Amino acid sequence: MSLETALSGLEGAQFGLNTVSNDLANASTTAFKSQTSLFADVYPADESNVAGIGVEISHQDSDFSQGNITPTGNPLDAAIQGSGFFTVAQGGVQQYTRDGSFQLSGTGQLITATGATVLGYTPAANGGTGGTTGPITVNTGAVPANATSNLGLTLNLNSNDTPIAAGTAFNPADPTTYNESTSVVTYDSLGNANKVNLYFVANAGSSTWTVYAQPTTSAGANVGTPQTLTTLNFGTSGQLTGGSPATLNVNWGNGSAASAIAFNLTGTTLGAQSFAVAGTTNNGNGPGSFSGVSITAGGQVEASYSNGQTLNAGTLAIANFINQEGLNPVSGNLYAATQSSGEPVLDTPGTGQAGTVAGGNLEQSNASTSSLLVSLIQFQQAYQANTSVIQTEQQDITRLVQV
Repeated sequence: MSLETALSGLEGAQFGLNTVSNDLANASTTAFKSQTSLFADVYPADESNVAGIGVEISHQDSDFSQGNITPTGNPLDAAIQGSGFFTVAQGGVQQYTRDGSFQLSGTGQLITATGATVLGYTPAANGGTGGTTGPITVNTGAVPANATSNLGLTLNLNSNDTPIAAGTAFNPADPTTYNESTSVVTYDSLGNANKVNLYFVANAGSSTWTVYAQPTTSAGANVGTPQTLTTLNFGTSGQLTGGSPATLNVNWGNGSAASAIAFNLTGTTLGAQSFAVAGTTNNGNGPGSFSGVSITAGGQVEASYSNGQTLNAGTLAIANFINQEGLNPVSGNLYAATQSSGEPVLDTPGTGQAGTVAGGNLEQSNASTSSLLVSLIQFQQAYQANTSVIQTEQQDITRLVQV
């Protein structure tokens, strides 16, 4: 009986050595979760007040505590700060990982270092997040031009400017016929960065300002003659009460489509202040080429382009489980859901139980080398002790046979 007891101890020690050795081997593996060997004692069936007959291997318990978050300088790397797993698909099977060593495939698809497809929420038409998950694909090609159709312009007009006398003919070449001027960039359908020169005339005898517009092509040629864009009306406290929005129609004459540009001057004020452009917005852009990609704290995979545009390619899907200890570890830093773990609950980063995402960082292994070395010595000693018991038992059996 003592031989069987020692054999069970030998098997248990070997199981523990295998577990500790695997943890040590993965001390530098990204997002690795260390494991602990658990054992149970064994007693003869239907007997009491007797010595045990050995040990049995119960299971391996995974430690899902978070490892250190370390910057890598790679904008495609990502680490989860908090609970949850990245959701991936490999071979048609959905799996889960804490390893955010992502990269782009030749087709622009976000994948893991082992080639699994990273899943996320596709962008909605309104700029939000869609309700379905799928592969995240980044447009690594060119983005087309987008003609300006809405242009926001917020101004501070000076109430101390000398009004222009009534009947004075406006002439953009004569600064005495207007008070202030500025220019804004507008894009046509071909992506040319044209300009609209704006001139502001303080009208005598009223709190109104006439705005003239002179479109100019990207080559610097004036398009037509200056035209009246709008007349701005102001209240007694300097707030804008009328004249916005106003539409400017332009045929650029360069092969592009005619533009209808809506100028929104909401927020423009009149007061004892120097003339200034407080802010501009423009919904147009020229063509651009892919220049890079990054991952935000909200898990958005954002592609940037040479024309200054940023496009959201998708939002990472973070999975949580009722019992994450029930997940089944598989090769490649991946886990598979089991009946014990329960079905995954998917969220965007920072919502529900999902942790946030640190782009340009990776989670390190949570294996503690110092404590593992202590466990390694303990299992080695247990292995040697049980080996000694077996050798002694073999010697006793040999003597017994020789009697």
